[in-house]
Amino acid sequence: MPPTPPHKPSILSREEVARSQLFTIERLDLRFSNGAERTFERLKGSGHGAVMIVAMPDPDHVLLIREYAAGFDDYALTLPKGLVDPGEDIITAANRELMEECGVGARNIEPLVELSLAPNYMNHRMHVLLASDLYEKRLPGDEPEPLIVETHAFRELPALLAREDFHEARAIAALFIAREKLRSDRDQSDWW
Repeated sequence: MPPTPPHKPSILSREEVARSQLFTIERLDLRFSNGAERTFERLKGSGHGAVMIVAMPDPDHVLLIREYAAGFDDYALTLPKGLVDPGEDIITAANRELMEECGVGARNIEPLVELSLAPNYMNHRMHVLLASDLYEKRLPGDEPEPLIVETHAFRELPALLAREDFHEARAIAALFIAREKLRSDRDQSDWW
């Protein structure tokens, strides 16, 4: 049995220290249950979350997109993804993002998992969804240039990991999680 976690720290003060179009930086002064006091800074999200979609045009393949990644100043291969707009649920957001980024919609979309990235510094959550029974449908998106959509076999996952342009941790985790779910649904441990 795992040990009981300590009580959450008390927030002594909270202050917004910077804001941009995408990010708000918040400083938290905290007191922990043992009396220790610390100041933490975090990136505060919009609160609506985001979606990342494992879209399968057939039972053995997945759609990936190639887009410019400003953090690396290079193009990266990843899964389609985007923010959940106000008033949307994650299923609607996932289908909209697929239509905007890949030019397809999905008749079947199911939530797989919720992931975080650097939870000590960010409260951002990414909902990973599995999409199948795809059909052609394009919506205008907010991308500055058309995205390149590629189809890859799940069997190529080890080769994808060896590529220099495929390195986003959330996309890698999402593909492994989807693969395990599909394996268990098919009850075939030798599949992929």
